[in-house]
Amino acid sequence: MPKLSVNVDHVATLRQARRGKQPDPLTAAIIAELAGADGIIVHLREDRRHIQDRDLELLRQVVKTKLNLEMANTEEMLQMALRVKPDLVTFVPERREELTTEGGLDVRANHRPLQKNIRRLKKAGIKVSLFVDPDSSQVKASKQVGAEFVEIHTGQYCDAADDRTRQREFSRIARAIRQARRLGLRVNVGHGLDYQNVVPLTHIPDIEECSIGHSIISRAVLVGLDRAVREMKNLIPG
Repeated sequence: MPKLSVNVDHVATLRQARRGKQPDPLTAAIIAELAGADGIIVHLREDRRHIQDRDLELLRQVVKTKLNLEMANTEEMLQMALRVKPDLVTFVPERREELTTEGGLDVRANHRPLQKNIRRLKKAGIKVSLFVDPDSSQVKASKQVGAEFVEIHTGQYCDAADDRTRQREFSRIARAIRQARRLGLRVNVGHGLDYQNVVPLTHIPDIEECSIGHSIISRAVLVGLDRAVREMKNLIPG
């Protein structure tokens, strides 16, 4: 069964709405770990719309499970990762005008820069994952550039308008996972997962981790973060 990593970006989004000090994503990460989360995720964006540099630095000091830094493949972000040394870096595509990450990396089109910077991170002892669509060519390219993990983008599955579309997207995810494992890649999944749609994915073999943020933080507004994490953890008992 997969493990649960909790993304605390949206705690920082709420804080930045007033440019204040509360709510603190650091406190949220501690509560999530105490409630059973197996890892903490943050996305340090180039425009610093939610997580700030100081958040990342402090999280590195207090996270006891695993810290996953999502970031664009830029020199600025690479230098930050090399300095802070998260347990895992997940390269994601990033556009300033998007509300949230809209799709997977085009690994094939960015083969050389990804390969170079993956090599630099691995030399520093940092594991690397690539956030990719459930597409055979992108999974294959992820192996070729030297990634150790892929995180399969589950957005189209989660946003499916009907059962037929959802099943088709589920099958695409399952095929991509099988391919990744045959190539020797480790597999995480994420994007748009919630308390309902995550359950079928937990039955797919070889998923190591489900990355979930928005649905947990949304539920936490109503019932508290400790309960929200525990409820999700009960669905993902890995």
